[in-house]
Amino acid sequence: MSVKKLKLAINHRSCPQLEPLELIDLSIKLGVSAVELRIDIKENSITNMAMARTVAQYAEEKEIKILTINALYPFNIWNKEREDETQRLADLCHAVGAKALVCCPLVSDRVKFSEHEQLDKACDSLFKISPILKSRSLVGHVEPLGFPISTLRKKEIALNAIDDSGTSDVFNILHDTFHHAGAQEVDYHAKRTGLVHLSSVVDKSLEMDDLLDAHRFFVQENDITYCLNQIRELTSRGYDDYFSIEPFADEILGYSDPASVIHASIGYINRSI
Repeated sequence: MSVKKLKLAINHRSCPQLEPLELIDLSIKLGVSAVELRIDIKENSITNMAMARTVAQYAEEKEIKILTINALYPFNIWNKEREDETQRLADLCHAVGAKALVCCPLVSDRVKFSEHEQLDKACDSLFKISPILKSRSLVGHVEPLGFPISTLRKKEIALNAIDDSGTSDVFNILHDTFHHAGAQEVDYHAKRTGLVHLSSVVDKSLEMDDLLDAHRFFVQENDITYCLNQIRELTSRGYDDYFSIEPFADEILGYSDPASVIHASIGYINRSI
């Protein structure tokens, strides 16, 4: 299958040095039809309603889809602070015209959950987040994080939490190729996947349990997470929604011309799939 038939998106983490409106301009320049916005890239984050409405209007004029705001963290530690943050982010999603809110679990070397506790905590939070999203006609992408110290590492547990909480009409899972590899998962849940994040790790000295966000670069050759294979598996199993480019290394902030790097990565995917 040609990647040209895939729906590609740019996560703002690919070019955090750009303002949101510049991100939309970049997507047009690269022929990409959708973007993801973030709350964790300093001054270029989506932080207030006025900014969200401005971005929404500009994206609509340019015919660029806003897929998500990334992310509610940690979604699986529910308290009054998390409830308020969920309300705030849901309002921002609605104002900016985003279709979904990404929900990420706690990563901590001090808090450890058994698989039963992972399920229980996620289930409780999803049940409470669901009406907030539903009231704004939003969906939620639950993104298991594959680090050994993640409190929700496996997609199967996330899906069980969605089912057990009765929220499958609101939530699906986000398949991140980096986290899929880091958690050493083998199962694909293509029909219940709402979004895919793409990146590459090229340091061959690393074991899967060693992977950190700092190792995540644009999709390229010599990738130890086998991102391209994951794309093939997902598409062959029926996934037909967006693939969003989401590297995470701090060095990306210093790139003087992120457009050329993203363009090169898209070209590599085009040639390789």
